[in-house]
Amino acid sequence: MDGQQPQPAAPAAVDTATATGSGPAAGLSQAQLEALTSDSLLDNVKQLLRDLPGLVSDRVHLLALELKRSGLALAQMVGLVVAAGVLLCTAWLALWTGIGIALVEAGLAWGWTLVLILLLNLGAAWLAIKRVLALARFLALPATMRRLTLSTPTPPSRRGAAEAPPNVSPSAGAPDERAASSSGTP
Repeated sequence: MDGQQPQPAAPAAVDTATATGSGPAAGLSQAQLEALTSDSLLDNVKQLLRDLPGLVSDRVHLLALELKRSGLALAQMVGLVVAAGVLLCTAWLALWTGIGIALVEAGLAWGWTLVLILLLNLGAAWLAIKRVLALARFLALPATMRRLTLSTPTPPSRRGAAEAPPNVSPSAGAPDERAASSSGTP
């Protein structure tokens, strides 16, 4: 020999050796060869099933760690939003105090100044509440519910009653849903 290591036989060579009756599988019938192959396949499946809990548990552990981290991040976000809300409220009060003082110094009676500030704030609050009520319908995930449920009849909305026939439900991915999802706002 010239120092080379023996190489494993190619599959065709093993089949030829088996067919001619020489080699390690000599004397085995076709049924016995299939049994050996199925046993190794069965062993592979058993090994996979033994390894599966470890693979799943690693992913579940990762999910648990990420959920813990996201929970802590959410708690920090809520705290920071509350702090920002308090700071914005004091800034808002300071702004309107300054506007009120400026109006009184400009000659407007303090009573009318307070009424004007009150009406402006009530108008802004009314617009904000109107927008919240318009967005509230998206909390029920209407497109997902239509997509995941089997022909659940939904009553048409007051605006949609004149636009769509009563027996036709919008399909998933209708233009209005695609436009809402692409714009980033519902």
